[in-house]
Parts: sequence; structure tokens; C-alpha cells
Amino acid sequence: MKQRQLIVRLSLGAKGAIAILLLAVSSGIVLTSCNPNTPETTVPTTKPTQPITAVVTPKPEAQTATTKAEIYLVEDRNGKLELVARPITIEQKATNQQAVLEQAFNRLLTQSNSNNTATNQPTSTIPQKTTLRSIKVDKDAITVDLSSEFTSGGGSASMTGRLGQVIYTATSLNPKAKVFLSVNGQPLETLGGEGLEITQPMTRESFQKDFPL
Repeated sequence: MKQRQLIVRLSLGAKGAIAILLLAVSSGIVLTSCNPNTPETTVPTTKPTQPITAVVTPKPEAQTATTKAEIYLVEDRNGKLELVARPITIEQKATNQQAVLEQAFNRLLTQSNSNNTATNQPTSTIPQKTTLRSIKVDKDAITVDLSSEFTSGGGSASMTGRLGQVIYTATSLNPKAKVFLSVNGQPLETLGGEGLEITQPMTRESFQKDFPL
């Protein structure tokens, strides 16, 4: 009988201890929630992702490649003919000297050879319908091949003038270059009815010496 009462008392004591423990825990929670010094727990919030805007830099508009070159015309100055440089702009991409000179000669051969000498305006002594058959640049040597119209018509002054136009235009990119001139594929030895003798290759220096205007 005594053993049974002891078990009951222990059971009642255990229940009391459990009750006291639960009360202490509950009080601690309440005190913690009511304590103003207790730091607040912050739940991080996820900010919305900003859209990524791609910045595209506009490319500059394609520009037409231009190359400066010169052609030479003849001008009457006080009764004396002089070679006059005329800068031109080639509105097409040229990758080398040969391409530039080819376009320069095509421009030269379209110049009017009317009687502009009477008004002291630069003119061309190269006969109309003269065409460029080919041009070749090899280091300091330039070979120019023209059509047969180049040798037609005109007196000695006209012949000398047109020869100077070809030599100076051909050497506009390289004034020290040597020029080989042919007509219809044949090296030019004489020019015109009066038979101007041509010594090849020609340079600006040799032209000024052999054919003073």
C-alpha cells in the first residue's frame, strides 16, 4: 500500500514539474515578444529585376572613298604654252596607283580641246576620241598605251602640248617616274607630220629639255 502511494505522489510531482516548465517557457516567449530591446527579425524582400536595355551605337554612314589626283592641261600665257595642273577627285575606291592613274587618264581624255586658248582658259591638245587602251605601273616605270587618234592632226605646238599632258599626268603621283608611251600597242618613236622624235623612257626632266613649250 505504501509503495502505491509513493508512485502516485511521484506521478503528481512529475506532472507539477512539467506544468512549471511549460509555464516558464511560455513566460519567456511572452517576455521576449514584449521586450522593446529585442531586435526585430527582418525578412529580406527580393527587388524586381530591372530590364536590361541594350545601348546600340549607330554606325557612321558609309562614305564614298575619294582619292585626289591631278590631270594636266595646256594654257596660253602671253603667247607661250604652259602645262597647268588640275586637281580631280576620283569618286571610286582605288586600291593602287595604277587604278588611280587609269581613272585620271579617262578624265583627261574627256576634256574639251576646243579653242579655249583664245580666252586664256586651260584646254587639252589631245585629239578628241583618243582613248586609253591600257596603263601599267611597275615601281618607277609607267607604261601608257593610247589609241591611234592621239597622233592625228595639229602642228608642232599641239604635238608638244599633248605629249607633255600625257607625261605629267602619268607622273602626277610620282614626279620622278619614267614614262613609256605607245600607240595601239607599239612604242611611239615619232609624233605628228613634222616627226617629233620620241626618246623613251621619258621623264618630266627630259621633256623640259627636249620639248620646251
